[in-house]
Amino acid sequence: QVQLVESGGGLVQAGASLRLSCAVSGVTSRSYVMAWFRQAPRKEREFLATINYNDGSTHYRDSVKDRFTISRDDLRNTIYLQMNNLKPEDTAVYYCAADASSGRILLGFANYWGQGTQVTVSS
Repeated sequence: QVQLVESGGGLVQAGASLRLSCAVSGVTSRSYVMAWFRQAPRKEREFLATINYNDGSTHYRDSVKDRFTISRDDLRNTIYLQMNNLKPEDTAVYYCAADASSGRILLGFANYWGQGTQVTVSS
């Protein structure tokens, strides 16, 4: 059974950095795609970044690609989202997700989701 557990959220000031972690267990296929999403209050969930478990290739939402970096640590079975120069509009619950299809991920769907971690950026 796939389990995803996020951590690393918190309250920071604008301009600060945070690194979110997603501990992954139960993923046995290296064909999985891992992703980060976020959902702000009264807004729809939005895709941020993906990383292919097999070859490490990445893909980003245009609006965050200059500030956010997705990465993985195979030894720790952990996916990270490094977020720099945070802005108040980055305030949201951030979710880790996994699916065998990058196409589904980009459409906002995934078979597995974490519980989310709150990021709040004050001005």
